[in-house]
Amino acid sequence: MMLQRIQTIFMFVVIVTSGVVPFLVKLYANAVATINVLDKPVVLAMYIISALLSVIAILQFKDRKKQFVFNRLNMLLNLIILGVFVYWSLTLSGESQISEKGIGMFLPIISIVFLVLANRAIKKDEDLVKSVDRLR
Repeated sequence: MMLQRIQTIFMFVVIVTSGVVPFLVKLYANAVATINVLDKPVVLAMYIISALLSVIAILQFKDRKKQFVFNRLNMLLNLIILGVFVYWSLTLSGESQISEKGIGMFLPIISIVFLVLANRAIKKDEDLVKSVDRLR
């Protein structure tokens, strides 16, 4: 495996952000209840798929174009998760009471940032390989 490449580290951060951290933090809390990712099976499934997409992308280190595509799919999935969170925060019942958004609501943003950084590094590697091929 190509662990020395920076995009691998960025994708590993996405694995931790999508596969580990959601189980440790809350999504949101209000006066009635605290909601974790385990209480929302749809979000749980999307987080697991996001972590799996990052694992698959890391394993595709020999094919940078596939890695790029898997990261794009993962970005799209994280945007969908973020959209679900925005929808839920706008339609929470009991919003007249004070509610508190947990860090779990912002995890997709962190994942998207690191996926963009990984794709930039992949593009940089691809451009470097193309420039070396041109010199031959």
